[in-house]
Order: sequence, then C-alpha cells, then structure tokens
Amino acid sequence: MKPTITIEYCPKCGWLLRSAWMAQELLTTFTDDIHGVFLKPSEFSGRFSIHVDEQAIFDRKVAGRFPEIKELKQLVRDVVNPEKDLGHSDRK
Repeated sequence: MKPTITIEYCPKCGWLLRSAWMAQELLTTFTDDIHGVFLKPSEFSGRFSIHVDEQAIFDRKVAGRFPEIKELKQLVRDVVNPEKDLGHSDRK
C-alpha cells in the first residue's frame, strides 16, 4: 500500500491555507507514489508537523520555521521514492 502524508496544522494560527498549498504541491509531485495527503487540524496550539505514515519528517517547533516547498519535496521523496528525480527541486 502506498504511504499517506499527514500535515497537522494549527487552525487557530491560520495555517490551513499554507497546509492546503503544501498538500497540492505534494499531490502534484507524488501522484504515483502516495495514497494521498491528509490535512489534520491540531488540538495543540502552534503545531505544524508532517508525517509519512507514522514517520515524522518535519516539525516546525523543532526546526524553528516552516519548510520550504523544495525542502519538503526532498524530505517526502527520500521516504516514498528515493530514486525519484525532482527536476529543478533537486538542483541547488
């Protein structure tokens, strides 16, 4: 079964639009590699984290920032399809 990406976001902080945009980017890039993207409103204030199935790949509180979309695609790729070429997102 293909993995599911979960984006947990703080609705009180107004991060739904950011989460939806990231979900759209991931769905476009990983159409054949993932089952889907689940947007999960957090019960905890200030939370923004991203998991591939049960594996945490990004946490805003740990990183002290939000991920850049290029970085997020690389993190997801490394888990779901390490051989996948991300084109311009792989270039520095």
